[in-house]
Amino acid sequence: MDERHERILELVRQHGTLRVTDLARHLQISTVTARRDVEALASHGRLNRVRGAVSWPGAPLVTDRGPLSAPVSHAGAVPDGEGLVLGMVLPQSQHYFGEIIRGAEEAAKEAGARLVLGFSGYQADQDEVQARRLVDAGAHGLLLAPGWMTDGTDKDARSLDFGVPTVLVERRPAAGTRAAEFDHVCSDHAGGAGLAVRHLAGLGHRKIALLAAGSATGVHVRAGYETGIRAAGLEHTQTLRIELPVGAINARNMEAAARQLVEAVEHQEISAALVVSDTDAIMLLQLLRGFDRQLRVPQDLAIVAYDDEVAALSDLPLTAVAPPKREVGRAAVGLLLQRVREGVQGQEAPRQHLALLPRLWIRQSCGAELQGE
Repeated sequence: MDERHERILELVRQHGTLRVTDLARHLQISTVTARRDVEALASHGRLNRVRGAVSWPGAPLVTDRGPLSAPVSHAGAVPDGEGLVLGMVLPQSQHYFGEIIRGAEEAAKEAGARLVLGFSGYQADQDEVQARRLVDAGAHGLLLAPGWMTDGTDKDARSLDFGVPTVLVERRPAAGTRAAEFDHVCSDHAGGAGLAVRHLAGLGHRKIALLAAGSATGVHVRAGYETGIRAAGLEHTQTLRIELPVGAINARNMEAAARQLVEAVEHQEISAALVVSDTDAIMLLQLLRGFDRQLRVPQDLAIVAYDDEVAALSDLPLTAVAPPKREVGRAAVGLLLQRVREGVQGQEAPRQHLALLPRLWIRQSCGAELQGE
């Protein structure tokens, strides 16, 4: 290996800058082996490394997609992205992800970069297919929301290393997993659920239900709900958790959930509910009004919705937790641009796990106005 390292140093010294793929071809080794050797040499300061290429110290730096000559930003400033292409792979463009895309596009344009999209449609193999397509088309970095990553574990893990800086968006990998070694920017859904529980507890509710699906958002909301229940001193109170269907709204399942709520209220088991999402909360409100034994909201049952896409448009405006989606998109682009620039400079700062706290918008469905708030 020492001999191969010396050969790499000699080749880079001669050429000034070389792509890792060219090094592998010269040495007749795999690209993976060449990249590992380059990382080892760069860690000892013997080479400057960027994603896909290496340079002799002092030589102009390039990437495998051409030169990056934009000025280096000052510490703390948003990196200049002039001429950069940023790939973004999401499950879809609608619903939750639409606002994230808008925030990411705004930040990319402000930095002079171009955002290009790919969609997985929650198909198991399409995250990797679309990411590689964007990289092959010239993306200098990737923003990824893998459809297979829901609860943060690596049980369905697939490769996230596409040879360019990568930031996970609205995905919070569990500590100790391979995915946790990547940067990520997400909404603090657990914290948002905690805001809702604390607000309801502050209104005097001691028995709070949760209705949520097992989606990536629902998993973290459930964790925050349970923590919030304990923090409010409600751990010994009987609570109700109702699993909603993942994906498209299922009218039959929603009606079953609504009937569970009615029964729980009649038996004084609950007096409030946190519902993910606000679309489900509006549908739930409609169902509750249609039963023979109608529940009054908020007099009989206080409701807080999670998402705040359309909560304010309900005929009874819904109190809602609003994840900072646009800000997540903007922050993810800023972090990705920073990583690309660090690569050009041959630097590698510690990975960042950013969680942005949602806001709670108080409206009529929680009964706060009845409490004089």
